Amino acid sequence: MKDKGPWWLCVLVISVLVVGCNTLPPLKPANLKEPGWTVRDGQAVWRTKKGAPDIAGELLLATRADGRSFVQFSKNPFPLIIAQSTGAGWEVQVPTQNKRYSGKGKPPKRMIFLYLPQVLGGQPPPKGWSWEKHADGVWILENGKSGEAIEGYLN
Repeated sequence: MKDKGPWWLCVLVISVLVVGCNTLPPLKPANLKEPGWTVRDGQAVWRTKKGAPDIAGELLLATRADGRSFVQFSKNPFPLIIAQSTGAGWEVQVPTQNKRYSGKGKPPKRMIFLYLPQVLGGQPPPKGWSWEKHADGVWILENGKSGEAIEGYLN
């Protein structure tokens, strides 16, 4: 059999290109003072997984008619999660860990803060997630398998 060269190098290069193409440059920061944003704030408790401690904080959620959304979960004075989506893509920043995730199309289900505006707007949660809204305005978005949950209310 003839040596076809380092085939593993071709697989590696293609893998890097495919993964790299899904990452977008950083989205422009959302200017919530621009006309067209509907901004709501409130409180939330986030549990990252089963058995993890609950994290209580402030929740800021903003949406636009064009489909853009912005969500920030903070434990004053620090933002813990900053998530935004546009028609072209999505981005989640975790400033306390100096991490940023982004991509095109539908975000992964594990980026649940990106789904929160849609679910609050009446769309069903992603597969594997449950949604409850109580008469007092408190809601909970929960993944029964992983144990991740966000419970809160908005003014």
